Amino acid sequence: MASLPDWMRPPRAEGWFAEDLDRLSEAPRHTELIDGALVFMMSPQRSWHGRLVTALTVALMEQAPGGIEVEREMTVRLDERNRPEPDLLVTTAPYDPDRTCYAPQDVLLVVEVLSPESAHRDRTVKLRKYAEAGIRHYWYIEDEDGTPVAHVYELDKPTGSYAPAGIYRGALKRSVPFDISLDLNSLLRRGSG
Repeated sequence: MASLPDWMRPPRAEGWFAEDLDRLSEAPRHTELIDGALVFMMSPQRSWHGRLVTALTVALMEQAPGGIEVEREMTVRLDERNRPEPDLLVTTAPYDPDRTCYAPQDVLLVVEVLSPESAHRDRTVKLRKYAEAGIRHYWYIEDEDGTPVAHVYELDKPTGSYAPAGIYRGALKRSVPFDISLDLNSLLRRGSG
């Protein structure tokens, strides 16, 4: 039986904490902390996922007003035991080249593009955790026969949970967190000639 590499062993009996991620240089790219457990993206990412995340990042950057930044694949420190890494986020925090994570109060929107291995976490666990942290807007985008479909949620402040704000096919138009107009079908064609 093979033993675990030293970096995979929690640094204390209580397990992993959010600040530990910054010291795990040997960990695979896209390592997240969920409920004190390290979560790795182990399977290869599909081209559909990568192209959609890139095109969506560019489209949101083009539409974002001054003082709003769009980042991809950066963690959000929800609390001391949770530091998930969404596919992209929209933030009011100014650009800092040394930043390794964001605080939830600076995040306006989190977007997850579903992969087979992350679908359950993105639809349930992260949906709940982002809401509990007070992030006002959450989208997850899934592959419906090769076409992106966006499931959009808004935080209901009295309950502290997300309320569905719509399922978008073809076009997504929203006035929050800023004016956004996306042709979802063209996102996958962008840059393909």
